Amino acid sequence: MKKLASVLLVLILVLTACGGGTSPSAAQTTEEAVKTEAAKTEAPATEAPATEAPTTAQPAEKTTVRLGLLAGPTGMGAARLLSESAHDNTFNHYERTLFSAPDQITAKIISGELDIAAVPTNLAAVLYQKTNGGVQLLALNTLGVLHLLTAEGETISSVEDLKGKTVYSSGQAAVPEYVLDYILDSAGIRDEVEVIYEAEHDAVIAALASGKAKIAVLPEPKVTAAMMQIEGLTKALDLTAEWDKAAAKAGASSVLSMGCVVVRTEFARENDAAVKGFLSDYKSSIEFMKDPANADAAASLCEQFQIIPKAAVAKKALPGSNLYFAAGAEMKAQIAPFYEVLFGFAPASVGGALPDDAFYYGI
Repeated sequence: MKKLASVLLVLILVLTACGGGTSPSAAQTTEEAVKTEAAKTEAPATEAPATEAPTTAQPAEKTTVRLGLLAGPTGMGAARLLSESAHDNTFNHYERTLFSAPDQITAKIISGELDIAAVPTNLAAVLYQKTNGGVQLLALNTLGVLHLLTAEGETISSVEDLKGKTVYSSGQAAVPEYVLDYILDSAGIRDEVEVIYEAEHDAVIAALASGKAKIAVLPEPKVTAAMMQIEGLTKALDLTAEWDKAAAKAGASSVLSMGCVVVRTEFARENDAAVKGFLSDYKSSIEFMKDPANADAAASLCEQFQIIPKAAVAKKALPGSNLYFAAGAEMKAQIAPFYEVLFGFAPASVGGALPDDAFYYGI
């Protein structure tokens, strides 16, 4: 067909040159028509079945995420993620910094030295207000883990038994303080219990070990660590159960949610894929860490990354550490009522105002 088209074209050009009756534009139009017709005629002979060419996607360079973790239950869920990152099996590359107190993380995330951090849930709301929306809530990672312990010779069987007593605790200006105050207030004895706050959990354990403290509030896994170190300690009250009672008494419906992860809003805006990748990595990590079938490996990872000093302690503490994962709409549905309770009881506990929808990443 190509040969026939060429012959026709030559014939047209010859006639045009000899007769002079066809203008250059007409000749051009005729030529284009011939080419078009030839193309139409030839198309079936040259057209191949439509198939996608095989492509090999080149992996993009991994984003480095500066991750801040707290030693203890808030950090335990990330242990598997850190191990997988070390073996290059995660969506991002994670650089971990471990902290012993929430206020240490606060300064780092406000200054931009951290991208994502594990913090107490109330601190997430405080940071959102303090930074004018510069921090968002990414996911919940820990439910209630607080217990009231008594030393040998001290008996506490109800919240009311704390009247006139001295309680040692850690977590001032964080969830432990507000939970304890809420429970004591519900029992009508808040002003009749002295609470002494230590800067770190280990200082509370030291006070118990020395005999200075007879009653103390600690979270897992520090509860397990204390009971392994000090003879005669008893779990007197589960403060998650006491919170539920106090909330029900006030007509509130909320889940005691103690730990979460936050992200700098600017980082999330500029690295949306990396943040979504983190959530996937983190969810897998928490599922691994809370699975009883992985108890030995999970405990070993806690020790390896110094989240819990000893694997033996971590193994005993994991079942009671209430590791949990919720993000997006599920996260908001769970934590919003908790914030409402805190705000109604102590507005400063959530930064003086309830967070709006922009606070919740992914909704």
